[in-house]
Amino acid sequence: RIDEARREMAEAKTERRTRRNSDDAKWAAVAKRDAAFDGAFYYSVNTTGVYCRPSCASRLANRENVRFHKTSAEAEAAGFRACKRCAPNQPSSQTQRADKIAESCRLIEATDGNLRLSQLAHAAGLSPYHFHRVFKSMAGVTPKAYATAHRHKRVRAHLAASATVTNAIYDAGFNSNGRFYAASNQVLGMSPSAFRSGGKDTELQFAIGDCALGAILVAASTKGVAAIFLGDDPEILLCDLQDQFPHAQLTGSDKQFDTLVAHVIACVDQPGKRWDLPLDIRGTAFQHQVWQALRDIPPGQTASYADIAKKIGRPAAVRAVASACGGNAHAVAIPCHRVVRSDGALSGYRWGIERKRALLQKERKLRAP
Repeated sequence: RIDEARREMAEAKTERRTRRNSDDAKWAAVAKRDAAFDGAFYYSVNTTGVYCRPSCASRLANRENVRFHKTSAEAEAAGFRACKRCAPNQPSSQTQRADKIAESCRLIEATDGNLRLSQLAHAAGLSPYHFHRVFKSMAGVTPKAYATAHRHKRVRAHLAASATVTNAIYDAGFNSNGRFYAASNQVLGMSPSAFRSGGKDTELQFAIGDCALGAILVAASTKGVAAIFLGDDPEILLCDLQDQFPHAQLTGSDKQFDTLVAHVIACVDQPGKRWDLPLDIRGTAFQHQVWQALRDIPPGQTASYADIAKKIGRPAAVRAVASACGGNAHAVAIPCHRVVRSDGALSGYRWGIERKRALLQKERKLRAP
């Protein structure tokens, strides 16, 4: 009985210590007004009868008067009313902005990008200037760039199904052939006819070599680097390139191309250095958003798939973000190795977890003083 009593006392002591440490962490977040904890918990103040978000800008209460709650409903059940300043019983301002931008993206897609900035801003209930700034911060691109990327996506889809290239261009929302053909290399990386035929009559130079992470394949069009693949087997890398460009004309390297390959290998071996080579990037509007967000992650740092989804204004699209990372054909140049799980653990990587770990370690060493 004595042993049992001692064990119960020890368990109770441990529970109190755990609770105290947890509350200390929450209080630290409140003291910093850290918006990253909004939604994770709420705090109430006994002397005012009000409960708030951790980020509330109201005057900081005395610690002894503060209690913590898991949900706003729990705080209200305890007899506290919602703060009028931070409105903890309403969606956060960040969530509201994300919802508005997500709705704007749907509106752009539904109208083929034919709405003016003022019309989009009015629909979102914001001034044109504020809407443009919020849209770019949330989506990673301007409204005009998003609309253009959406039309490009529609062109790629229609080119495969339409009877003629002209039909595909008009079906995708372009008002004239000329406007599209003027930008066709940027849209497709090749002519529309070549794109329809899987890269037929398009020339890609490629070379396979060795780098610090194993075998590397580099391919480039006249526009820029079209693919950087990593792996163990050079033959598999070549098969991957042929699968991605089934009808393209693949040619070997020359002296000038070998110089480009050497530059790419240097960037892979030192992944924290600035990437200054042109890229030939092909993907959907959503993929472009994700890939741009990846390029905004500083070397040596990481972000979760959920972080990226929130940044592009699609907080519920975590799986789609992971899929876009998996579809990235530019190892290191588009740094999908900097994306991790929400708990910080390394997750799937197209070129293997060990390469992902090695790249992050290299970047952290380069950033270390």
